[in-house]
Formats: sequence, C-alpha cells, structure tokens
Amino acid sequence: MKMSDSREIAADRATVWAALLSPEALKACVPGAQEVTGTPEDGFEATVVQKVGPVKATFKGVVTLTDMIEPESLTLSGEGKGGAAGFAKGGANVRLEEIEGGTRLHYDVEASVGGKLAQLGSRIVDGFAKKMADQFFARLEAAVTPPPEEGDEGAEPAPEEGPKKGWFRRVIGKG
Repeated sequence: MKMSDSREIAADRATVWAALLSPEALKACVPGAQEVTGTPEDGFEATVVQKVGPVKATFKGVVTLTDMIEPESLTLSGEGKGGAAGFAKGGANVRLEEIEGGTRLHYDVEASVGGKLAQLGSRIVDGFAKKMADQFFARLEAAVTPPPEEGDEGAEPAPEEGPKKGWFRRVIGKG
C-alpha cells in the first residue's frame, strides 16, 4: 500500500519538528497508542491497540528515524507484531515546508501487512490506513496549534475527544 498527502499546520516548523520527535506527542497523536517510549536517536518502542474490520489486536513495534535533516525532513521506518492478527511494517518520508502562517507537512508512506490482516483485503486495510493517517495528523495539528485567544469570535469549540489545542506548545514553552 502506498499513500501520499500533505497537510497545512498553523504552527512554526520547529514546533512541528519537535512534536514528531517527542514520545509524549507521538503517544497522544497515534490512534490507539497505549505506550510510546524511546528517543529519536535510539528509536521508539510502541504498544498500539487497534481494530481493523473484525480483527482487534495489540501491536508491539519499533520505529526508527533516519535521514534526519532538522527541521526539514526525516524518514520513519517501523514494524509491529500483533500476534495472531499478523504484522504491519513500512516507512514514511516526511518533509516540512515553511509556508505563510505555519508549516506544510508532506508525507509519502509505503506499508504492508501480513497474517489475518492481509486476509481482510486491500480495500479494508487501505481505508483503515488512510483513516489512521488522517487521525494522526489531525491530532498532531491540534497539539501544536496555538489555542484560540480568549474572546476570539472565529474560534472553534474544542473537540470532545482528543488532546487540547496547543498542549504540546505549552510543554515546550511556546504557548
């Protein structure tokens, strides 16, 4: 499976870069993440619980970061095993481009699955992967976007679920 897209984020490139390298931000942004530990230099270990069609599994995996050009681009490579459900492995090339008002994040993903997951068929798996990517980037955007100013007429109400807007900015002292 291959997938490419881009997303505009209303945060500076350094903040988006820092979030991509933070285990706390990754845990908050990856749908179903139970635990994310590690460092960008040594790689991250993650435990993620997901349901794909009728198959629910706990995936334990490792993600390594290579080809890092701060704050412009990096390559993520990972593999996760979900026991009887199967496995998933793949990689993503991520590029951050400064634009007026924030950052444009481009990504190219290539992934494969095996075991029971592969038996579900590409339509279900591809749809699930697209949904996961959309959720991840929406959560990343919420984490790094400055919260609306008090009394801001155009501010959208906070979503009922997920991290509060701008929480990561406060952690790194920019919010």
